[in-house]
Amino acid sequence: MASSFSTLGIELIATGEASGLWGDKTNVNLQMFQEITSGYVAKSIAGGAQTTALTITNATTGSDARQAVIELTGSISGNQIVTVPDSIEKVYIVKNSTSGAHTVQFKTASGSGVTFGASDKGTRLVFSNGTNIIDAGGSVVFFFC
Repeated sequence: MASSFSTLGIELIATGEASGLWGDKTNVNLQMFQEITSGYVAKSIAGGAQTTALTITNATTGSDARQAVIELTGSISGNQIVTVPDSIEKVYIVKNSTSGAHTVQFKTASGSGVTFGASDKGTRLVFSNGTNIIDAGGSVVFFFC
């Protein structure tokens, strides 16, 4: 049986595979798990009305859609849509740090999501159920130490 990958890109090594590579592959998997639980990315969505697709690459660290905290940045001059891949079941903390009085929608590629209003520069706790992005409780205040 060949190795496979989870929806978050973690390599599921098949029994008997990756001889001599378990340490390297396991370390990458652990780094990806760290991104899933506590990773941070600042993602610029600057520009006019557009859709920005956040992605996940299998067996590679640094994928923006895998991060726990996503801060959306940049000067926007039109309404924005930011998507994560379908089929992901994951919690996200999303902060709208854009400048410009336009909406920002955070959703799955083919489902629905949450929308930050034109003047809403807040932070939201949301989750993906594999089909849609759902607001887990509206605007949230976070204290970081």
